[in-house]
Amino acid sequence: MDPTAIINASLEKVLANASDECCPPRFLEALNYAVMPGGARVRPKLTLAVAKACNADDPAAVAAAACAVEMIHCASLVHDDLPCFDDAATRRGKPSLHVAYGERLAVLAGDALIVMAFETLARGAAGHPGRLPALVGVLASSVGAPCGIAAGQAWECEPEAPLGRYQRQKTGSLFVAATAMGAAAAGAEAGPWEMLGRRMGEAYQVADDILDVTADPEEIGKPIGRDSDLHRPNSVLERGMSASEERLKRLVTEAMDSIPSCPGEEKLRGLIEVEARAFIDHALMRSAAA
Repeated sequence: MDPTAIINASLEKVLANASDECCPPRFLEALNYAVMPGGARVRPKLTLAVAKACNADDPAAVAAAACAVEMIHCASLVHDDLPCFDDAATRRGKPSLHVAYGERLAVLAGDALIVMAFETLARGAAGHPGRLPALVGVLASSVGAPCGIAAGQAWECEPEAPLGRYQRQKTGSLFVAATAMGAAAAGAEAGPWEMLGRRMGEAYQVADDILDVTADPEEIGKPIGRDSDLHRPNSVLERGMSASEERLKRLVTEAMDSIPSCPGEEKLRGLIEVEARAFIDHALMRSAAA
């Protein structure tokens, strides 16, 4: 089955577990709205790819890890779009969750998705409970303090935010979770895979920074120019377009070089190269057209 299809089917099962008569109907709708149909699913596809490269023997644990990563990502988007942060009207080509369902349900849905991510891990790793501590530890450190997504978001509340640290925490941390959890779900050591996630995450953020300056809102499904409007760190605004383009290319090269030795190393290298090339070419194409 196609990786995106695997991820979506797994997410649908997780959301179905919340479909109970005790769950407020609009709250359930909001949860589904936040997750489905979804974006490119870059992070969970990375989790699946790493797990496969490590000869994963527990499909349920791998699917749970991929779902958990994507649910945290979806929760972060819901919170990021709120009026108290970006006040974004659209996400993934449709009204943001707080626009469609109100701020209160958006806050609650984002919170619930975070909790559901950890519950999903607990259920999915039941066949290999010895792998659960590593999975939970990686995900928790990638979400909370001191260096997770929440900390990355919190830099926006400071008078100044260092660009590298901001990008590593707000974006890179969940890419680290994607690669490290893919390995952990397969029973491999998570640590050696963190650098791949870190470099992929930074590259993805630099590409996103370029698109925030150059893209068409309808093309990427969200407002552009928000970094400048909100005085947030942005690679292009701080380093310039040319330096950002060079950094993007260098980060992808470093990501490829950081792939640990594993049974499926060559195939994984090819998959990551295709994925990375897609967002690099997109960003550079928009940069050239700007």
